[in-house]
Amino acid sequence: MKIVQPVNAPKPAGPYNHAVISGNLVFCAGQIPLDPANGNVVAGGIEEQTTRVFENIKLVLADAGSSIGKVIKATVYLKDLNDFAGMNKVYSQYIPANFPARSTLQVARIPKDVLVEIEVIAEL
Repeated sequence: MKIVQPVNAPKPAGPYNHAVISGNLVFCAGQIPLDPANGNVVAGGIEEQTTRVFENIKLVLADAGSSIGKVIKATVYLKDLNDFAGMNKVYSQYIPANFPARSTLQVARIPKDVLVEIEVIAEL
């Protein structure tokens, strides 16, 4: 197992790593819409927050030697399923083809009360 802790991604908020590489897979921890420059939640609604989440995922995957194009599974956690269309609009901009398997859930609460958290598994 190899630990991935990119210096340019938002710092983990607890005792976990950004990602772990096992075999030829990268298991990324859930990313929330934190600005890596200051650690604050980005302003805006579901589209702005989903965009920041994907930018953070890109940082983590790049540091691991992978990319969004190699994602094979995504799990999306939404504060409100009414935000599904806005999240999906941004999601399809970052993953326009060769869609990975995906689960989308409404959850009671996400750290820092953000609107969205996404975790992915990618190939190297």
